[in-house]
Amino acid sequence: MQMIKRHKTRVVRIGSLVLGNSHPIAVESMTNANVHEPDAIIRQIRELERAGCRLVRIALPDLASTEHIPFIRSRTRVPLMGDIHFDHRIALAAMDKGIDSLRLNPGNIRQKEKIAEVVRKVKEKKITVRIGANSGSVDRSRYRKNDSDALVKSALEHIRIFEQFQYRNLIVSLKSTDILTTIRAYKKFSRLRNYPLHIGITEAGTRFSGSIKSAAGLAILLYEGLGDTLRISLAGDPVHEVIAGYRLLKDMGLYKKSVEVIACPTCGRTGFDVERTADEIEQRTSPIRKDVTVAVMGCIVNGPGEAGEADIGVAGSGGRIILFKKGRVIRNIKRKEILAEILDFIEKQK
Repeated sequence: MQMIKRHKTRVVRIGSLVLGNSHPIAVESMTNANVHEPDAIIRQIRELERAGCRLVRIALPDLASTEHIPFIRSRTRVPLMGDIHFDHRIALAAMDKGIDSLRLNPGNIRQKEKIAEVVRKVKEKKITVRIGANSGSVDRSRYRKNDSDALVKSALEHIRIFEQFQYRNLIVSLKSTDILTTIRAYKKFSRLRNYPLHIGITEAGTRFSGSIKSAAGLAILLYEGLGDTLRISLAGDPVHEVIAGYRLLKDMGLYKKSVEVIACPTCGRTGFDVERTADEIEQRTSPIRKDVTVAVMGCIVNGPGEAGEADIGVAGSGGRIILFKKGRVIRNIKRKEILAEILDFIEKQK
């Protein structure tokens, strides 16, 4: 496979995570549980960690929400980015409470003196900030067209304030719900600044349509060498965002080792829930860095044959499920044993 040449950018750190330049592209996501229910947030973050998420963003809608940061931070490992809108005081409080990073939206924190107050504390705390321009919050009173130029100009206004303070630990995103607007914005910006880029299509949609829309846009950006972190924005369980992100990177040749789960489209001979089984395996194996192909086939009639190149697989019909390796049937197993057998096989691989 031809290698993609990555765009050269600055290098920044968020906790233990290093981003930019030749460092691996990080798959990230965002919690959708209520931050005022910290136990629910922690459960969700741990699920994202198990799926291989490298950076988790949490919404901080008010000052009270920042009080939960120490508790959440002490019970999770992945770096946390606080998502701040409208009130710069939330950003100040979040830094005092130990947040690892901030996301600021230039479309809704517009007073330069308030931004400057945040920048001074950011510089003191040495925190990396994402300047997250979004088509949904571009200042319409200043930009008549909600296009790629508006996204770039909106981001640059915030960036220049940081640069005036000689602070450049920044990540930039320029997201639109429109694929072509997003692509144009990132390409224009990459010619003006060399900050690491977080790429995504905002409000992409459901698990089905959102995955397709995101892949259509992000594949083009990745091919152009753009992107240092990414999020597949989907309505629903954020774990699916992480799985989709790793799959996209693997298919683009940017994630060298990963478990690939293949599955048949099913037919009337299907003997067990192929979709649920494949989803479960994909979720548990997404962070594993081993080149292993797992097949989940709906029937014994042609399952092992069609998936004969898979390292390990299962097929079932008539109440019987077989385990096979490289097309060779090993033994019968029970439905509840499938995941354990697959994980045990992968663990033994080099």
